Amino acid sequence: MRVRGRIVVAARQQAHKGQERKVIARNRRARYDYHITETVEAGLVLTGTEVKSLRAGRASLTDGFAQITDGEMWLLGVHIPVYAQGTWTNHEPRRPRKLLLHRKEIDRLASKTAERGFTLVPLSLYFSGGRVKVELAVAQGKRTYDKRQDLARRDAAREVERAHRRRG
Repeated sequence: MRVRGRIVVAARQQAHKGQERKVIARNRRARYDYHITETVEAGLVLTGTEVKSLRAGRASLTDGFAQITDGEMWLLGVHIPVYAQGTWTNHEPRRPRKLLLHRKEIDRLASKTAERGFTLVPLSLYFSGGRVKVELAVAQGKRTYDKRQDLARRDAAREVERAHRRRG
C-alpha cells in the first residue's frame, strides 16, 4: 500500500513539471501572414467570466495584436465571447487585456518592435498549469511573393512525401 502511494505522488510531481498545455485557440493565419523571428509566453489578467468562457473552448485570435503602452504590455483585438451563464458581471468581448511579463522582457520586446515593420502577434491561447497563457510572436509582415514561395515550398514537400509513400 505504501509503495503504491509513493508511486502516485511521484507521478503527480512529474505531471506538474511538464505542465501540459490545453490549447484553447490558435492563430493559424499568423504563420501565413508573418515571418516569425521569436516567440514569448505571457500570462493574462482576466475576469472570472472570461476564464469560464475560455474553459468552454471559445476564443478568436484572428484580429489580435499586442502593444506596449506606458511600460505595460496589452493584448488588443482578441475576442473572448460573453459567458452564456453570466449575469451583469459578464465581460466585454473585445476589451484590452493586460499581459504579465517581466520588466526586462517588456523592454527587450519594445526595442524589437521599435524597428520598422515588426509587430507582436498572438499565436496561441492555452491553459498551462491552470493558468491562461498566450504565446506571442515578434513578427514581420510577409509580402505576397513570400506567401507564394511558402505555398510552393509546401506543395513541393508534399509531393516528395507522396512519392516516398508510393515507393515504400
